[in-house]
Amino acid sequence: MFIKVKLPWNVMIPAEAMDPNGLMIQRAVLIRLLDAFASKKATKDLGYFIALKNLEEIGEGRIRETTGEIVFPVVFSGITFKMFKGEIVHGVVRQVHKSGVFLRCGPCENVYLSQYKMPDYDYVVQGNPLFMNQNMSRIQIGSTVRFIVLDIQWKEAEKEFIALASLEGNNLGPF
Repeated sequence: MFIKVKLPWNVMIPAEAMDPNGLMIQRAVLIRLLDAFASKKATKDLGYFIALKNLEEIGEGRIRETTGEIVFPVVFSGITFKMFKGEIVHGVVRQVHKSGVFLRCGPCENVYLSQYKMPDYDYVVQGNPLFMNQNMSRIQIGSTVRFIVLDIQWKEAEKEFIALASLEGNNLGPF
């Protein structure tokens, strides 16, 4: 689920953004690193980027002759989020359809739970669509559901994961 990682990164700073006295290099590197980290979203290997924890090392800056930018190699530690096949996690129902529900689990917006993977739950239309079992347990928009991850797929173009879920197992379902 959450992974602590150590990442190398190259931070590019325009020469005009540098302090002439050289006193604000660390601040400029940190601001650019945060901007780059926030825009990166996710990678296939590491999952979704959640937080940057520590800036551990700033290497010697090198000037790019073509652009005039200064490139600083940095190493930082951070936290990422990635679901794994077979993992049991929690998600919040975003949409309910006759064929199943879509959940959100952390930053992963596309977790699909098919009606065929919800044993004993039936689709009910009562104003707001939902799934209900004989014990009156409901799966509806806003419900929190514990599920097992059946499979994960990386979508390169969108830079996000999609997951298939199931309630087949012990202690799985809404709570």
